[in-house]
Amino acid sequence: MTTQPTKTLETFPNPAPHRDFRIHMEIPEFTCLCPKTGQPDFATLIVDYIPEKTCVELKSLKLYVWSFRDEGCFHEAVTNRILDDLVKAIKPRFMRVTAKFFVRGGIFTNVVAEHRKKGWKPEPAVELADFATQSNTRG
Repeated sequence: MTTQPTKTLETFPNPAPHRDFRIHMEIPEFTCLCPKTGQPDFATLIVDYIPEKTCVELKSLKLYVWSFRDEGCFHEAVTNRILDDLVKAIKPRFMRVTAKFFVRGGIFTNVVAEHRKKGWKPEPAVELADFATQSNTRG
């Protein structure tokens, strides 16, 4: 595999396609350029998805994210482009891409873009108590 930036996203088979499970990734070093000034923009990308048949391979994702470093991109456009490219590559049941851009001109920008596979309905969330952080109330 190359160690140069690339727009190619590699995949691997979902190890548990019979169930919905969430994959959560945080990418704290996303950079692109402001299309107006050419100055660098920095963001943390958060990718959450429920895979169908395939998952994204992490090294290819790293190289894909790196490929934006020298591109001029509006925050809204690059977030939606990343979502579109990931959806095209892995065709997930659900995906959310959140881009949290650092302050520029006194403004923080957060962009959230989502995809839902047609007909997919999420199971109701199950909330479990976190026993490790609760105090022992037994006498």
